[in-house]
Amino acid sequence: MPAVARADVVDTPEEAAEQELPPLVVRRPLEEYLDQHGLGSGEVEAERIGEGHSNVTFLIRRGDTRVVLRRPPRPPLPPSAHDVLREARVLTAVQDTPVRGPRVLAVCDDETVLGVPFYVMEEVVGTVITDAIPEPLDTPKERERIGRELVEALAEIHGADWQACGLEGFGKPTGYLERQLRRFGGLWEHNKTRELPRVQELEDWLRRNLPESPEASIVHGDYRLGNVMVGNDAPARIVAVFDWEMATIGDPLADVGYLTVTWVEREDAEDTMFSRLTTVTRGEGFQTRDELVALYEERAGRSMSDLRWYQTLALWKSAVFMEGNYKRFAAGTTDDPYLKMFDEGVPRLAEAAWEIANMPAPST
Repeated sequence: MPAVARADVVDTPEEAAEQELPPLVVRRPLEEYLDQHGLGSGEVEAERIGEGHSNVTFLIRRGDTRVVLRRPPRPPLPPSAHDVLREARVLTAVQDTPVRGPRVLAVCDDETVLGVPFYVMEEVVGTVITDAIPEPLDTPKERERIGRELVEALAEIHGADWQACGLEGFGKPTGYLERQLRRFGGLWEHNKTRELPRVQELEDWLRRNLPESPEASIVHGDYRLGNVMVGNDAPARIVAVFDWEMATIGDPLADVGYLTVTWVEREDAEDTMFSRLTTVTRGEGFQTRDELVALYEERAGRSMSDLRWYQTLALWKSAVFMEGNYKRFAAGTTDDPYLKMFDEGVPRLAEAAWEIANMPAPST
């Protein structure tokens, strides 16, 4: 795990005020908060974990207690900064369903503690697969099982009774796609660092070709292999789904579109934007995108005839979202080297979306 820079973690609010950039963890007020919720005792040890390109995650140790803290990035905060509270709400709602979310232990909307809202969840033991697979799972049979588990866990999310588990009002079950276009169109105006006409052309294409949505479900919003954790032993099993800050109630096929455009096949070029996130799926046993779609269609019973539209939506949204992260990098509020590449990467995402939008429609 990467080490924590001293600027990320300080002891007191006074020390925090002296930092050029706001720290991410302030020990003393966090210790008081954890004391109030019976989460360990003694001094906080904080270790940054995960990719951390949008929200930030820390492993927190206090004596024998280990928990995970999730918070927004440093200011200037994006418009979605409070989405960690939405994330905590949906995880709390689904914890007694088959959905494989980590259990939430405490939620804090008092910004005097860390300067931002945050929540604390259980630590789940396993591996988030990016460029390596746990040795017991690194066989064609287990790789194939990982792909099946990925589809199964997504179908469980889409099959959850969101009204019965307390998510009434969490999102509007109708008009989801129209709201996505409005939200991300507005977000582009907030995020953009330069003029990219292709982004607007994509929004126009999406509006002209809007499909009819199936019955609404929980939508994860960022569902891909790099946002789930697998257990370390065979048989392969997804033990947790993470990164729910974009979750809502809406069109489940949006998740399928995103999963498939972020999935790298053996024949794909080496330098795709998403190959840097997960490189292992070129290995023997992992499914193709079409095979993943067929697995989902069989498991969930939903037609994939409009998948090209949802894949275009996914890449357009990725371009808009990553422009915001690149804007933070350009402003000097993050030193994440991954974000620097989106100077060229955002236009490439937009062009990839345009290519999918202009593919011939599948014959029926």
